[in-house]
Amino acid sequence: MSSMRNAVQRRNHKERAQPAHREKWGILEKHKDYSLRAKDYNEKKKRLKILREKAAERNPDEFSYSMLSSKTDKHGRKIQDRGNVSLSQDAVKLLKTQDAGYIRTMIQQTRRAREKMEQEYLLMGGGSVKVLGCEDRRERGSHVIFADNLEEQRALGVIHGKGRGTSSSNGQTEQSTSKHFTADIIDSSDGTSSAPRQLMPQEAQALQAQKQDRAARKRRKRRDETRQSKLSALKTREKELIATELQLEHQRARMSNSIGGINKAGLKWKVRERKK
Repeated sequence: MSSMRNAVQRRNHKERAQPAHREKWGILEKHKDYSLRAKDYNEKKKRLKILREKAAERNPDEFSYSMLSSKTDKHGRKIQDRGNVSLSQDAVKLLKTQDAGYIRTMIQQTRRAREKMEQEYLLMGGGSVKVLGCEDRRERGSHVIFADNLEEQRALGVIHGKGRGTSSSNGQTEQSTSKHFTADIIDSSDGTSSAPRQLMPQEAQALQAQKQDRAARKRRKRRDETRQSKLSALKTREKELIATELQLEHQRARMSNSIGGINKAGLKWKVRERKK
C-alpha cells in the first residue's frame, strides 16, 4: 500500500514569495533562514552573559607581573609591541630618497604620455580643432524636396546622389537624399504608391557612400570619447603624483630639521635662522 501511495503524483508545495509592497526589504525570510539567525543570536547572547559574569566577579586586587610592562593609551586601549624592529634615522632618509626618485620617474612617464595623448587628440580632431565631417547630428536641419512626377523624382535622386548628397559636410542634403532612395516610391500628385523598383547604379553607390560615411563618423566619435577619457585619467594621475612628491619632500625636510613643524607634544617650532 505504501508503494502505491508513493507512486501517485503529489502536489508541489511552493513557498510564498515576498509581497509586492515589501520588495524593498529583499527576499522573504524562510524557516531555514530564521533558524540560522536564531542560532547565531543565541550564541552571541550566551557569550555576552559569560562576559558579564566575568566582569561582575572580577577581583580588583588581582595582580600579575605582566601589568608592570604593559601600557595603555589615554583611551584605555592596551599598547602591545608587534615585534617590528625600528629603522635608524639614516635608513629612513635613504628609503625616502629612493621613494622620491621613483615618484619623479613616474611623473616624467605620466607627463610624456599625457603630452603625446594631447597631440594625438588635437591632430585627430579633439579640443579646439574641428575636422570636416565631424559635426553633430543635432546641428543639422532637414531639407525635403517634393517632386511632381516619377521622372522628376528620379532625376532629383540622381542629382543628389552625384552631387552634395555624398558629402558629409552638407548635412541638409543627406536626409533628403536618403528619402529619395527608398524602394517604395510615392507619387505626390495622387498619393498612390507604385510597385517596388530596383535602385539605379548611381543611387545605390550614393546610398552606400552615405552608410559608410555615417559608420565612419560613429567610429571617430567613439574613438574621440575613449581618447578623452584616457587623457583625463592621465591628468588626474599626474596631479596625484605631484602632490605625493611635495608631501614626501616636506617629510624629508622635517627629518633633516631644515624646516619647522609640530612635535609630539603639539608645540610648534621653527629653525632659527642666522642673522645677517
